[in-house]
Amino acid sequence: MAERSGLSINLDVIESMAAMAALEVAGVEAMAPRTVDIKNIVSKKSVLKPVRAEVKNGAVIITLYISISRHANAKQVGEAVQAGVKDKVQSMTGNAVTKVNVYIADVDLSEKED
Repeated sequence: MAERSGLSINLDVIESMAAMAALEVAGVEAMAPRTVDIKNIVSKKSVLKPVRAEVKNGAVIITLYISISRHANAKQVGEAVQAGVKDKVQSMTGNAVTKVNVYIADVDLSEKED
């Protein structure tokens, strides 16, 4: 739970906000399932969840796995996702977001019209 001024916000809500903010960025096609790692299997956390939020020392750290379109610039999309997620979560919750980790887990190679 993230807390500010006695207000408690469920981490699932923060994760939903982060996913919505990421999907608003041009070039992001979808949230992508996380890769499986031993640490999360052992700790029984949700292995395939594309967004994870955690609170450390009162600050929120968000990790996202995204799929981008084939013509998108990965660096620009990643930076835009970081900025958008940080801004939206901080403004909606009032909690400081100290880190937004963005992993490009997939590239959509379909021939969609942009």
